Amino acid sequence: MAQNVQRFLQQDTKSQLRFWNRTASRGAPLELLGAIGCKSIAQLVTECDLIFISVNLEWTFIANIEKQTSDDGALSAIVDQILAVKDIDGKLFVDTTTVHPNTTKETDEKLKKRNACFVAAPVFGATPAAESGTVLMAMAGPSQAIDRTAPFGKGVLAREVMIVSDQPEKATLLKTLGNFIVAGAMEIVGEAQVLAEKSDLGTNMLEKLLELNFGSLMHSSSTRMTQGVYLPEEGQSPWSNLNLGIKDVQHGISCAQDVGARLKVAEVALDNMSRAKDFSDAHGGRPLDSSSGYGIIRQDSGLDFENAFVKERDTRKEDGSSQ
Repeated sequence: MAQNVQRFLQQDTKSQLRFWNRTASRGAPLELLGAIGCKSIAQLVTECDLIFISVNLEWTFIANIEKQTSDDGALSAIVDQILAVKDIDGKLFVDTTTVHPNTTKETDEKLKKRNACFVAAPVFGATPAAESGTVLMAMAGPSQAIDRTAPFGKGVLAREVMIVSDQPEKATLLKTLGNFIVAGAMEIVGEAQVLAEKSDLGTNMLEKLLELNFGSLMHSSSTRMTQGVYLPEEGQSPWSNLNLGIKDVQHGISCAQDVGARLKVAEVALDNMSRAKDFSDAHGGRPLDSSSGYGIIRQDSGLDFENAFVKERDTRKEDGSSQ
């Protein structure tokens, strides 16, 4: 995402992206594009008027926090460092991180007390979409702050931008609902794919139906399963990390409880995702995709966690490495 911003800024030779990343070496590709690395969050905040925060993405404008740290805890730690800067009057902070709406509200309140502006701008889409600038972005915050942020939205970071509310926490609530819908879709498609396989209808036939009649979300959920994305090759990163997926579904359940509602589908999906985490732990902490609840659905139906595609893929890799 940061590379997309730097390419956009290159159109105006007066400006260059400044960035900070916990792991300095990860900023090398940005520096090749002309971006300027900062030695600390304090330096970055001091030198910039518009600051993007993005936690737990491969490239971050402000911080890269260790995986075991939750997005919410990481964001709070970053905000504490921002607040330690002497003068942040009038500065605009835009957070693309997926956090609980309550965390967003707390962040907004802390920054307001220091006369800074805040916009929540979570994005919808996995890593490939973020890298290509084709995610959907939801923005919420004061209208003037959104106007200042808008040039970096559509066509730079996102394919489209939704303006949600003047309350930043409404954007992360919308993101939470979106994550619930995705988790629910993967649960439904996973169950359907297992039935199609066991009944000899065939996974390809069901996947074609999903493509022709149920839209891109259902179809892409299916391909994440049939093409082995749910269980990445050894050494490969998942599209969407299972641990973050679990956290996102938990946020949805929490938001529902806060208003006296219940997301029963989310509870089922969370159970399968949590058991997939147990599978990961039993295999040396192997990274799994957030769609890996599919493997648990398979096991509950008497199938192996690994489908035929994964078995063939991993066998080819083992044969190649042994030659």
